[in-house]
Amino acid sequence: MAYRVLVTDDVDPEGLALLAAEPELLVDEVPTLPKDELLQRIGDYDAIVGRSATKISAELLRAATKLRVVGRAGVGVDNIALDVATELGVAIINAPAGNTVAVAELFFGTVIGLLRQLPAAALSMQHGTWDRSKLMGRELKGKTLGIVGLGRIGSEVATRAHAFGMTVVAFDPYIADERFTALRVRRAPSLDALVAESNILTMHVPLNDETRGMIGKRELGRLPARSVVVNMARGGIIDETALLAALEADQLRGAVLDVFNAEPLAVDSPLRTAPNLLLTPHLGANTVEAQRNVSRDVCLAVRDALLHNDLSKSINVAGGSGEWGDLQPAMLVARRAAAVARAVLADQGMRAVRRLALRIGPDLAHGAGPLLAAAAAGVLEGVIETDRLNLINARSLAEARGLELSVGVSSDLGHPRAIEVALAGGMQQLAVAGAAPEGSKPRLTRIGQFHVDVNPRQTLLILTNHDVPGVIGRVGTLLGERKVNIAEYHQARLAQGGDALAAISVDGSVSEETRKALLELPDVLTASVAHFRAE
Repeated sequence: MAYRVLVTDDVDPEGLALLAAEPELLVDEVPTLPKDELLQRIGDYDAIVGRSATKISAELLRAATKLRVVGRAGVGVDNIALDVATELGVAIINAPAGNTVAVAELFFGTVIGLLRQLPAAALSMQHGTWDRSKLMGRELKGKTLGIVGLGRIGSEVATRAHAFGMTVVAFDPYIADERFTALRVRRAPSLDALVAESNILTMHVPLNDETRGMIGKRELGRLPARSVVVNMARGGIIDETALLAALEADQLRGAVLDVFNAEPLAVDSPLRTAPNLLLTPHLGANTVEAQRNVSRDVCLAVRDALLHNDLSKSINVAGGSGEWGDLQPAMLVARRAAAVARAVLADQGMRAVRRLALRIGPDLAHGAGPLLAAAAAGVLEGVIETDRLNLINARSLAEARGLELSVGVSSDLGHPRAIEVALAGGMQQLAVAGAAPEGSKPRLTRIGQFHVDVNPRQTLLILTNHDVPGVIGRVGTLLGERKVNIAEYHQARLAQGGDALAAISVDGSVSEETRKALLELPDVLTASVAHFRAE
């Protein structure tokens, strides 16, 4: 099967070469397209790769009926309707690490330029003057650098700040104390506390509801006199109006902005003429090395998502870390165990599943999010009308239907890589368990109280019957007459002469007519069929 990939926005060719090298990928490289033309073309593509110039709007995503992946060669995804992509099951992949060094180096380049008045000095020399006495500068040594956000870029800035002899303090409630210690950074207990002691304040956080406008008039007023404020993260984190007022009132020594509320910055923006404000046109990732890095990173991730269903780099897959390949067998067990439980309960009259409780062994704890998404997808298979059901949208679709989801780690499941999916609704409930041992095929090991050992292939038949001689032969004969090939037949019972359960893995599909014929056999009590979608 061939996949079509649309590449726009001048993505670095080194990454594109990785896509073009795959015979299963057909790559169309085009300039940045007008909105209407892109809308007309997008329906033909399985993936789109670009930078910030192309807006991936809700309208575009809904028109992209084949789209599986959006690759953003950069960090920010402000130009992508992330909620709609998640709803539609479209993976959003960015390249968060490729520009880290570029942004950190730009930070020091611009701050030193501001403190040493380098733009004014260069301009004065071009104008033929020698204003050495008017260009007195300041040093970084001994200053306190306040960092909001001690993630990738914040950490790189902190590391380099020590080389300049700076005191480094940071505020980030999502970073562990051990990380602060390793970076030799003192933790500020609050944003207010950080602001109050920062001679230079810099932001390295995403733009969201929590960070939008987080540095406003109040925070700027709490800075020590003659401080410097820097924003190279996202426009909107600093209140531009408040910053302009602080600069005009000579409250700050200066500021550096590489990002803005609206980009490109308007020609008549008052920021362009503000005193002691160094402006750059969103240059953070604008180095040859950074563009090469982000292009390679995102193209590799898009390739793997299309060819290997590897969604580990997708930012809208619900949580999880570690090697995606390591989780694939466990995700298959979770999804198929849920599908089996749903099919059996449906035949018992329970159509509306209300609760899904997932328990996993300790060796799978790192994949709790993707495994829960896989189980949710198993419940919804064949129930909802969408061909885009996948790990990206399964949880949100399930919750929208009123399904309560939970996941927990347990060491009493009998195997460190065990999975148990329990579905409930009303007074009915059923748990189906399995395991995904390393180096072995995934198996279903329990259906309700019955212990089984079967590989869930294309289709699984689950029968309950009286434990009497002849049942297995009659079932096998009927399936053979109807050209249903049995791959595995596992019979389990709780006690001799009581009820038994058969888990029969078969090739192909089992028709409703065949299921009803099974129910007419002597001593067969129930017959459920779970058809599994190709993974």
